Amino acid sequence: MVPVIMRILIVGCGYVGLALGRQLSSSGAEVLGLRRQGDPDGALAAAGIQAVRGDLTRPEDLEAIPGGFDAVVCAVSSSRGGADAYREVFLGGARNLIEWARHRRVGRLVSVSSTSVYSQTDGSWVTEDSPVEPAGETGRLLVATEGVFAEAHRSGIVPTQIVRVAGIYGPERGHLFQQFLAGLARRDPGQGRWINMIHRDDVASALEAVMLRGNPGRIYNAVDDEPVLQGAFLEFLAHKTGLPLPPLAESADPTGTIPVRKRGTTHKRVSNRRLQEELGWRPQFPTFREGYAEAIAAVISSPGTTFQRPALL
Repeated sequence: MVPVIMRILIVGCGYVGLALGRQLSSSGAEVLGLRRQGDPDGALAAAGIQAVRGDLTRPEDLEAIPGGFDAVVCAVSSSRGGADAYREVFLGGARNLIEWARHRRVGRLVSVSSTSVYSQTDGSWVTEDSPVEPAGETGRLLVATEGVFAEAHRSGIVPTQIVRVAGIYGPERGHLFQQFLAGLARRDPGQGRWINMIHRDDVASALEAVMLRGNPGRIYNAVDDEPVLQGAFLEFLAHKTGLPLPPLAESADPTGTIPVRKRGTTHKRVSNRRLQEELGWRPQFPTFREGYAEAIAAVISSPGTTFQRPALL
């Protein structure tokens, strides 16, 4: 339970931030949510969150926000942008946020990162102490962003924590699931690579646990209890929905009309042991089976809904 006296700022109050803010507000905390567009659709107000209009990449927007927060959670998104967006939003935004916190009272700062910083390709288990040497530029920018927050903690500017989040799914989210329903998914050879996932609501509860009970300067992995091979996940979806199993990725589309997403290059299983053992966190959806049950039920029960996969000529 969050103490009623807590005052919390969520920077980047989007898909995850909104869920976290709703959870904290319902527990009695005063929650402010920073968004570029404020709250045009009223979603923040409906969740009990006070909207603050501002852009993390603009220091002058941050300067207008007074301090006095027990915790600040940075949950910004690049909006699926490339390296330039990552450099501006994540790395530049982190520097702006630390500079803002330097002269204000901030109890702790929790930064949302990604398990994509782990580059292992051998299917091994990785923990927070495993090497982070991503091959791609966006991954390297995330590592550099983590370094900004870590240095702020070491230098005494503000206590920080980093939460590396696996692939997020939930209401209206889940890339491979959506691709499967649209007939655009492709199976990797064999059973493919390991997929690490977590439900949006479990990301929110993990962030709350880190914010309330986590050790300053610590890194935590937020992921569910069971990684799944890509092929096994698609077989599960096919079995539950009654839709055909997607073809192998090597099956060409002569028409060139079906976009095939580039397959991930990593192959690892991410452990959540630290989050569970140190903070007593437990996911509401321990595996993809529980997490996707509601979405699959909605697909099956949707009246008059039919699914037609694009034909391969």
